[in-house]
Amino acid sequence: MRTHVPKKGEIERAWWVVDAAGMRLGRLSTAVAERLTGKHKPTYTPFLDTGDHVIVVNADKVHLTGRKLQQKIYRRYSGYPGGLREQTAETVLERHPERLVESAVRGMLPKGPLGRQMFRKLKVYRGSDHPHAAQKPQSLSIPEAAR
Repeated sequence: MRTHVPKKGEIERAWWVVDAAGMRLGRLSTAVAERLTGKHKPTYTPFLDTGDHVIVVNADKVHLTGRKLQQKIYRRYSGYPGGLREQTAETVLERHPERLVESAVRGMLPKGPLGRQMFRKLKVYRGSDHPHAAQKPQSLSIPEAAR
C-alpha cells in the first residue's frame, strides 16, 4: 500500500478566526500553529504546506501568566554595532501586540522555507476588526483550559 501525497491543487485551505481576548499566549500559539501546519487534517504531510489561513483578533488582550510581563525579554538586532534592542513583554504588548503573538507562533513552526511559507498565512490584528470578511472565516474554538 502506498502513502498518498496530496498534489498542489488537491490541498484545500480554510480560513479560521481566533479571538485572543483573555487567552494565554502559549495555548493560543499552539492551536494556531497546528492550523497553520495542517496537523489537524488527515492529509497532513510533513514536507508540504497543507495548513489553513488563521486570523487572530484582539491581540492586545492576550494574557501572560506569572511574571512574564516584566521578565520575558524580546531582542532585535539591526546588524550594526550597538544595534541590539531589548524590550520586555509588557512594552511589546503595549506598543506592538501583534509582534507578541507572531513571535510565539513563529517559534512553533518549522524552520526554513516551509515554515516561512506557513507563517505568511497568519494574520494578526490588534483590535476586533479585520479585512478578511470576504473569505468567510470560521470561528476556531479553543478549549476553555487555554483561557
